[in-house]
Amino acid sequence: MASNALNLVGAGHVGRVLGRLFAASGSFVVQDVLTRSAASAQEAVGFIEAGRACEDMAHMRPAQAWVLAVGDDQIAPRCAALAQSHCLAGAVVFHCSGAKASSELQAAREAGALVASVHPVRSFADPASVAAGFAGTYCGIEGDEGALALLEPAFSRIGARLVRIDPAAKTVYHAAAVFASNYLVTIVDAALRAYQAAGVPEAVARELARPLATEALANVFRMGPEAALSGPLARGDVATVARQQEAVTRWDAPTGRLYEALVAPTADLARRKRSKA
Repeated sequence: MASNALNLVGAGHVGRVLGRLFAASGSFVVQDVLTRSAASAQEAVGFIEAGRACEDMAHMRPAQAWVLAVGDDQIAPRCAALAQSHCLAGAVVFHCSGAKASSELQAAREAGALVASVHPVRSFADPASVAAGFAGTYCGIEGDEGALALLEPAFSRIGARLVRIDPAAKTVYHAAAVFASNYLVTIVDAALRAYQAAGVPEAVARELARPLATEALANVFRMGPEAALSGPLARGDVATVARQQEAVTRWDAPTGRLYEALVAPTADLARRKRSKA
């Protein structure tokens, strides 16, 4: 075993990207790779250009670091299996989930390992593209100090920008990404459907919404949300808001409820805007 050997349990998009980057940078020597099948493990080894494909956990050799790049619901059971099959005393075990904290690795901690979680904040839909352009990627990191002492330099060498987070708030941290991405799409979809309800063709609706959405986002990141807020609530025009809510609810009740749910937090943001004026 190399002194900086790394084993991968799970080598989907995230696991194989990290494996390739670690191997290329010399942060770790990628040693053994285990996935759901021997064929996919061999494919992952080919992508990483390092390591040995394994058919089961029992055949994996001891390592300084273990990454569990598996689905969220598999972290705890795979960790428990690892703790039963290997001596982990002094090793570092980490996962890459944005939703689960390092406490999911309690079985490894009880077996003498140091544990952590490192969550790269980006999409891994195209692994080759991500591997080529990973530098500058933010990663939320938390866990045992001894584990972080090993992982922070390793991730820094592959270009990661590390942000320490509170493990007790890991679920809220992950929800932030949902707000910033998924729910943003839902709100723009509501805008497009509302335009179409007013007789605007879909293609034209997108062009009407495009400058509003892109300029609003640009202003948020340039000036902050308070300064970026505009519209009736920012002006204190609650009568217009009430008329809009009623009209949207008559048109489509679920979208009306979405509009209503956004009124109170937007009014609070407007109050913060006025307090800074």
